Order: sequence, then C-alpha cells, then structure tokens
Amino acid sequence: MNEQAVSQDAALGRVILSAHNIAKSFGNVHALKNVNFDVHYGQVTTLFGENGAGKSTLMKILSGVMQPSSGDIILEGEPVHFSSTTEAQRQGISIIHQELSLAPNLNVRDNVFMGREIVGKGGVDYAEEARQTRQLMEELDEPIDPLTPVEDLRLGQQQIVEIARALSVDSRILIMDEPTSALSASEVEVLFRVIRDLKSRGVSLVYISHHLEEALTVTDHAVVLRDGAMTAYARREDIDLEWIVRNMVGDNFDLGSPPDGYAMGEAVLSLEGITVPDASVPGRAVVDDVSLSVRAGEIVCIYGLMGAGRTELLESVAGRGEISAGRVLLHGEDITRLSIAERIENGLVLVPEDRQRDGLVQTMSVGENLSLASIGAFTKGLLTSRGRERQVVQASISNVHIKTDGAAASIGSLSGGNQQKVVIGKMMATHPRVVLLDEPSRGIDIGAKAEVFKLLSEGAAQQGLAVVFSTSEVGECLSIAHRIVVMSRGRVAAEFGADATKEEIMAASGEAVVA
Repeated sequence: MNEQAVSQDAALGRVILSAHNIAKSFGNVHALKNVNFDVHYGQVTTLFGENGAGKSTLMKILSGVMQPSSGDIILEGEPVHFSSTTEAQRQGISIIHQELSLAPNLNVRDNVFMGREIVGKGGVDYAEEARQTRQLMEELDEPIDPLTPVEDLRLGQQQIVEIARALSVDSRILIMDEPTSALSASEVEVLFRVIRDLKSRGVSLVYISHHLEEALTVTDHAVVLRDGAMTAYARREDIDLEWIVRNMVGDNFDLGSPPDGYAMGEAVLSLEGITVPDASVPGRAVVDDVSLSVRAGEIVCIYGLMGAGRTELLESVAGRGEISAGRVLLHGEDITRLSIAERIENGLVLVPEDRQRDGLVQTMSVGENLSLASIGAFTKGLLTSRGRERQVVQASISNVHIKTDGAAASIGSLSGGNQQKVVIGKMMATHPRVVLLDEPSRGIDIGAKAEVFKLLSEGAAQQGLAVVFSTSEVGECLSIAHRIVVMSRGRVAAEFGADATKEEIMAASGEAVVA
C-alpha cells in the first residue's frame, strides 16, 4: 500500500465539516433549531426527513447559498463563513440542488462551465470545455453531445447535466440533494458507481433522498431531521428502514392498497392505437400503437424505465404532445383534436412530472397557483369573485394537506413536496373525471407520498375518478393500483392485476432484478 493510500485510510471517517447549533428563521417560521451535523472524510452521510423538515435549508447554509441566523460552521477544525456559493466552492464544497438550476437556453457545455469558463490565450477555450464535458458525460454513461441545448433534454438527462456540473468542480465535499429524483434505475446505478469512486478518492458526500431503501445502499452515517431539529443519528450498521421511518414520521407509513367495496363504472377514458412521433428522430415513434381503457373508479399504474414512453403518452393524452395516429376518447367522445383547456373543461387533467417548468408559476403566490386552472369557476366576463376564489384555495390547501403560511405565501417558500401538492390541488380544484399523474411522488417524502396516494384512492372510491399515474418505482405500482401496465420502448409490454410481483413487473420492463 502506498503512502497516499495509508494516509487516506488513516483519515477515513474523521469529521471534516461540522455544523454547530445551526438555526435559521424566516420571520416567525423556524426552519432549523440548533442543529448539529457532521460530514465524515471519504464517507457518505445521508440526511433523512420529511418535506419541510429543514434538510435543504441546512444544505444551502453549508454550501453558501444562504447564511444561518445563528451557529457556526467548522471546516477542518477552523471556523468558516460562506457569504456565497463561490466562497464555498473555493473551499471545495459543491451542491447538486433538488430543483434544477440549469439555463435551458444554453447548451450542455455552457451549463457545465457557467461562471467557471476555461480561458486560454484567445479567450474562452470552448474546445477544451467541450472535451471535458464529453468526458464527464461518458463517466455518467449518458452520451449527450456537449452542444445540445438543455431545453431539448428530458428531465432525467437534465439531472445528469446538473450532476456533471457539480463533478466538474473537483470538490472535496459534495452535497447531493435528491440527485436521483428524475433518474431511471440504470442511471441511479451509474450514479452510485460514481459515488463509490468519489469515496475511494477521499471525497466526502452528503446525500439527501426520499428513496429510503435506495439511500441505505450508499450511506455510511444517517441523520434524521424532524421539524427543523435533529432527532436521530446512527452508523449504517445500526439502522434499517423501520428505524428511518420511525424517526422521520413516528409511524410506519405505507402507500395503501387498491380501494375496494364498490362497483366500477363504464370506461371513461379510452386510448385507441395512440402513436406519438419522436420530434428529434424523424420516422421514429416514442409511443407506438398504445391502446388502453380506464373505467370510472379504477386506478391504473403505468410503469416503465426512463425512455419507455410513459411521459410522452400521458402528455399527448392531455393535449401537450402531438398524436400522429390513434384516438383519445373521453366518455365515448373523440377529444383528440381538442386543446388542453378544452380537455380540462371536459374533465381530463394532467399533473406533470416537472412541477417547476410545467406545473407552477414561480412569480405567483400559493393561492394564485392553486386557483389558476379553475379560474373560470369564479370569473364572469372581466369580474372575479374573490370570495369564491378564497373558498376554492382554502379547500385545496385543506384537501391536499399543503403546509404553508397561507394563500399569500410565495410558492418558492414551500418545500418541494408541498409544491407538488399545490400542482395536484390545482388540478383537483377543476373537479375532473379523469386524472393523469406523471411521477406524482417525485420529490415527495414518505408521509406526503402516503397522503397523495390516499387522496387518489379516496377520489376513485368516493367520487368515481378514473386515475392513471406513471412511476419508475415498483413499490408504488404495488400500492393502490387495480391494474399495472408496463411500457417498454414505447409499447405496452405487459399488463398485470394488483397481485403482481416486483419481479414480474421489472422483468416485463426489461429491467434487471437486483437481489
């Protein structure tokens, strides 16, 4: 063993970064309450907690995005103060944010090196930036051309670019806030390989994820936050899934089971031979001749890996994507050529996968976002009934259990999970008959996930809603769905009842089953 390896082994596990009694307040809201948190050299410290527990706030403080109200940050035994992310990066601390912070109008290369351009004798060395970007993409098993505009990439690919940008800084402490929220199973495996490689090079990592079982495979230390305070700490060998859930929410939540005890109605939504063209590859279809019928009161789960076509299918049914062949029938009526607004008026709504880009207006308040889709219900001509709007907003906040200071609060003040609830509440306020949800649990913790699935289950059982949701998590398929449709390469590969097994579903999707 060489001297460098001996030195690294001796340092392994020692505390490299500490947060001492960190507190952070936003007005009367105490986001963090005297939190103590350690990062260990060459190891992964995973931070668990529900949405709103303070995880992202703590990470933003450690990475210089914001400053604490009180408390100290100790780096290598010395107190430090970061007034910006640039200062934190100079000290070797980088963060991959939960919400993507890419510039969609720029290409991949320019996003990776934004603010850190490689300058040569003749100015910016774009060729070298492209070379390094291509190398990073190869390491992440995502052969994206460095000159590709980010806005042309699917959400999972954008997440890979975000990860590549953080890796390009060559940090000694890397914070990953929900890095796998938009990744497929195969992409997650690549990321975990990168994490193992970074650890072998002495990089310290902080990992945040709502995918609890997934996080357990990479963590060395576990810390749980609850309501802004640290409630538990343990080493990996001393914890399991039950320990995490118990310390996070107090009870072992599950996602429920298919609602029963009622008769399903007639087919509400029927898809006949739906084909969606690939805008980037002429002659290729991302959805190829898909037919599906959903009854009133039925919950159908569409499962598939990234690129299977499930997102494109739901978006085309909702009117957001082109259909080159086939028909969409709602209550037997052909709505294939109707606009998005007309489909909403007819009772068909979509909760999109990317809440930031497609589901929310960042300049609007919580209440304004909630009432946006149902504005016609309280508007006549140029006049708006503010009283009726307030009723709609308050009912949505209550029904979907949104944690907020009130309807006037900024949408950006909410945690990721509560923002997702706003998107769901906004669409439910239109009183739909068919609800399409594309990855509805993305960025939502286990407690909030249970609430969302309970809401869908009650909607199907009590209101006769036809519910179709897509997911890349097998566990979600085996929760409230009466029927599971597996997609692969744009086609329906298999269909199962509620008694399907994890192995059957994964095998049908072409995904390797990991023991």
